[in-house]
Amino acid sequence: MIKSLLIANRGEIACRIIRTCRAMGIRTVAVYSDADAKALHVRQADEAVHIGPSPARESYLVGDKIIAAAKATGAEAIHPGYGFLSENADFAQGVMDAGLIWVGATPHSIRAMGLKDAAKKLMQDAGVATTPGYLGEDQTPERLHAEADSIGYPVLIKAVAGGGGKGMRRVEASADFLDALASCKREAASSFGDDRVLIEKYILSPRHIEVQVFGDTHGNVVHLFERDCSLQRRHQKVIEEAPAPGMSEETREELCAAAVRAAKAVDYVGAGTIEFIADASEGLRADRIWFMEMNTRLQVEHPVTEEITGVDLVEWQLRVASGEPLPKRQDELEINGWAIEARLYAEDPAKGFLPSIGSLDHLRLSQGGRAALTSPDHVWELPIQPRIETGVEQSSDVSPFYDPMIAKLVCKGSMRAEAVERLVKTCEKVQVWPVKTNAAFLARLLRTDAFRAGSLDTGYISLNIDDLVEPIPASAALASYAIGALAVRGGINRSWPIDNGLDNFRLNAEKCDRAAVCIDGKVVIARMPEGWLRSQAGYEHTEFVYVDEGAVLFENGVPHYATLAVRPSMLGATADGAVLAPMPGRITAVEVAPGDTVTKGQRLVTLEAMKMEHSLTAPFDGVVEELNATAGAQVQVEALLVKVKAVEATG
Repeated sequence: MIKSLLIANRGEIACRIIRTCRAMGIRTVAVYSDADAKALHVRQADEAVHIGPSPARESYLVGDKIIAAAKATGAEAIHPGYGFLSENADFAQGVMDAGLIWVGATPHSIRAMGLKDAAKKLMQDAGVATTPGYLGEDQTPERLHAEADSIGYPVLIKAVAGGGGKGMRRVEASADFLDALASCKREAASSFGDDRVLIEKYILSPRHIEVQVFGDTHGNVVHLFERDCSLQRRHQKVIEEAPAPGMSEETREELCAAAVRAAKAVDYVGAGTIEFIADASEGLRADRIWFMEMNTRLQVEHPVTEEITGVDLVEWQLRVASGEPLPKRQDELEINGWAIEARLYAEDPAKGFLPSIGSLDHLRLSQGGRAALTSPDHVWELPIQPRIETGVEQSSDVSPFYDPMIAKLVCKGSMRAEAVERLVKTCEKVQVWPVKTNAAFLARLLRTDAFRAGSLDTGYISLNIDDLVEPIPASAALASYAIGALAVRGGINRSWPIDNGLDNFRLNAEKCDRAAVCIDGKVVIARMPEGWLRSQAGYEHTEFVYVDEGAVLFENGVPHYATLAVRPSMLGATADGAVLAPMPGRITAVEVAPGDTVTKGQRLVTLEAMKMEHSLTAPFDGVVEELNATAGAQVQVEALLVKVKAVEATG
């Protein structure tokens, strides 16, 4: 058995490998770049070696540095994780040539499956059905165009050496083909140094189904059943589950047998995934499922397979790399329950899923708790114990240099509905600040009728993107709890303006009343919950954390920043919408009239004082209720110029 292992990767997969190594008594060595000097995987490993600057091309992608680190620390083996150098045949060969153990597929297998056209020809020879298309050597635009016309539109142009959606174009009509081909070839050449393409029939109701396979050095190959990875955005997986919804036992047997034949065709050793595309227009049928490609490494979504089989795939990798036979035969493997994984990313769905970079000042993921599963005549209480795979912790930085995944959230159930409900609640309980996340997007996606019914395809997210990313406003209940949280922080002697004409109310008063609170930049009026000040009972309903002068409250996976409605940025304004003259001066412009609808920050009045002009703006969205300003008039300090009325929170 391997005694010491260098992990040629970072983040959550490095931490995942370290966890198994600890259980097996294997010493671990981490590598890290400048950006990862304080990373979690660095601290968890028994030893760590610095390998270069932050950009991956100068650190994690430099094979010679990694091999040198292994030799210097006495590591016997190298595990590549996934991504980076995990499917680089030259690196794998270099590791072996250095006298080290490579924990992964052989260089031969990696090369055989690395080019999509060659892999498809190999699969056809092995009796594995492939998607109808053109894999020929003639790459002239005229020949490719003719083949596409023969296949029938829509077609998919795919870079032979591609991956991750790069060098890929869907073409709807013959007239669009040549322009799409030129664009695809340019991108393929830039990304992979190879502009060759293949043409495939585009499946109109596609499901992405993949099978986990595993081989050893003794000629044994088994499958560990299938996963469904159909929920994708821009060809990147978002939600994965095992087993696949709607998969019959008959179809499963045929599909998994084909996957084993595919692995045996390249004498496969280690963990690998055979990926298939299914035409689900008539359900999952074996004669409408075709080989797409093979990933010659461990997959990001491997935890769902582990959850339904009870197998530690990393342990299997280490045992197979040490020369041991597979720990289980095919007849000893079975499906137990259902598991679903969601990828939690540091990204802003409202801004096109742009990565959100920065410090994870507040991070809370695994919170347990309970979920409820209902039927017309029964309610089940479900304890939530999610599996969290992460490489970050509170105060970690989300770096611009690497993939911005924060964690993988995995939930299991005895049946699919249980796993779904647990994962929804897990996503809704995510707390991250100030970095943006896709937690609410994930929860909303899991709650859709289509997902719950299992009737999905790879285009579902793009077709429903507007509904899935629509901002979720704070509820009236959250506004109420925000007042309580901020009131308690401010102390019982603090006064808050309210909207009933009184000057203020004292927080130690017997009766709670309404107050103005600014949530996400908008001022709303809400009522403090009864009994809050006496028992603080409201705390159990809404999670929050104090930040700067305000508080961040979390609701359904969305953080909402709340402050007292009076803020320094509201020049000349009070929390009840009264815009006051900040100093004596002369009105030079009035830009609104009574009854006008205004938005936060909109200029209302311009005041000239001390030889300068001062723009007085709306403190929040609302309606001009009162106007006491006239152009040319002289006003005194704190004179009421405009009063804006906010719209009361509803819901």
